[in-house]
Amino acid sequence: MILSRGTSLQGARPVGDLTPELLRSPVWHDRQVQSAGIPLYDVPLVTVGGGLGSFTLVDVLRIQGVAAGAIRVLSSRDAPWQSWEYLTRVSQLPAGERIRSDAGARPDNIWGFPSYALHEAWQDKSVKLLWQVLTEPILSDFFSPRAATVFETVRREADRISYWQMLSKGQVRMVRRRAGGGYFTVLTPPPGASATKRVVMRSQYVHLAVGYPGLKFLPDLQQFREAHNDYHRVVNAYEPHEHVYETLKSRPGVVVVRGAGIVASRVLQRLMDDRERYGLQTQIVHMFRTFVTGAHGSGPWMRRKGGDGWAYQAFTLPKSAFGGQLKAQFRRAGPERRAALSKAVGGTTTPRLRRWQEQMRRGRAGGWYHPFQAVVDRVEPTPDGRLVSLTRSDDGRLGRYTSDFVIDCTGLEADMPEHRVLADLLQYGGARRNGAGRLAVGEHFEVLGAESEGGVLYASGAAAAGNHFPAVDSFLGMQTAALDIAADLARRGFCSRLGPVRSTGQWIRWMRGRPL
Repeated sequence: MILSRGTSLQGARPVGDLTPELLRSPVWHDRQVQSAGIPLYDVPLVTVGGGLGSFTLVDVLRIQGVAAGAIRVLSSRDAPWQSWEYLTRVSQLPAGERIRSDAGARPDNIWGFPSYALHEAWQDKSVKLLWQVLTEPILSDFFSPRAATVFETVRREADRISYWQMLSKGQVRMVRRRAGGGYFTVLTPPPGASATKRVVMRSQYVHLAVGYPGLKFLPDLQQFREAHNDYHRVVNAYEPHEHVYETLKSRPGVVVVRGAGIVASRVLQRLMDDRERYGLQTQIVHMFRTFVTGAHGSGPWMRRKGGDGWAYQAFTLPKSAFGGQLKAQFRRAGPERRAALSKAVGGTTTPRLRRWQEQMRRGRAGGWYHPFQAVVDRVEPTPDGRLVSLTRSDDGRLGRYTSDFVIDCTGLEADMPEHRVLADLLQYGGARRNGAGRLAVGEHFEVLGAESEGGVLYASGAAAAGNHFPAVDSFLGMQTAALDIAADLARRGFCSRLGPVRSTGQWIRWMRGRPL
């Protein structure tokens, strides 16, 4: 029996919780779980997370012939795009705006054809998007899809592959190895969905795609929030902060923006758009920890554009990291060389978009956009209810900048111990860290050290960064990982190979929208 979405487990024993013996045991026997009164459900493969990383693997496996009943998606989310939609919306990328992704990187379409550009051109009855793709990046900016297009296409593919039948709602507590092979995955169902506090999935294979543990705050801002219990004036770009923009519509104000990546550029564009649209008097103080003044890199073949504080790059990584020479270099490289390559091609970057560049030029000329390099020592409240940022620059000069709000655009927390499942895996599951502090995985994204007598634990997405594939935390990267994992599962006899005949036939089914 498999727990399905919304199923209520009747007749289960009223115990059903983790015992001290289970909590301290790295390998569990069936009898231990049964003695604790926790219901057991058998399913060949479990994927934990339920975001786009889980979705891409499920999509590939369904295309390769795996039945829906052989897969279970464990997630607290209602839909695979839910968390990503939330993060894009609060970081000023609403559904109608364009995201930072290539035209051919489609989570709903492993073949990448037709691309998002063709899809939107057909949908909008416009040839401008096709012209943009043909002339990018020389005559026009790189094409990127609207966020709404991603939501709509993933929803359609989820319906086609019966994703909702595979989804079990709840919070995953841990994954432990099973004596005799395979794994136990512990799920805490929603209140009222189970007669026990926990249920356990017993499987041969487990896939982790749990994303980022949470928000990452700069230390001085975190200290300020905790010391003054002020979560209104000092905000993270990845948490709801619409009140900042609404307040600035009602009266003139000063905003400090900290960060130099895609989120910082989106927050700046929202502030500048509002200023132009509503005739506001908002002053923007932009603090760069590292101020880029021009093209930079380790050599003539490892350079990218920069200027005015920003490092410019169309996508998170160069395109060759997804399927070219850079990808091959990462696969061949040892840990030290890989770390050096990651530092050279990674880092904080943003696309160089023409409209946004013009807005910044006008802001500098008009004296209402103030970019500069500074390190913030601390933030303090002022007697009149504002904030003062105390800074120092590279040349030692000290500064005081008074503002109404501070927006932290420095990113998401990626430290594994902050995530309960990953922390447990490091302590009890045999997993280990790589040089980047993430999970060490093999060439098929199997978590090294976590094998279980023929059972395999896989990981993709942010948790698997810093290994042989640099672009793992992206649409195309998640699909690449899913294809590699599926190929390994096919080698183990779990599913069919995705050869040219099957691939062609499945693409035709996809184009016609025929369900699997």
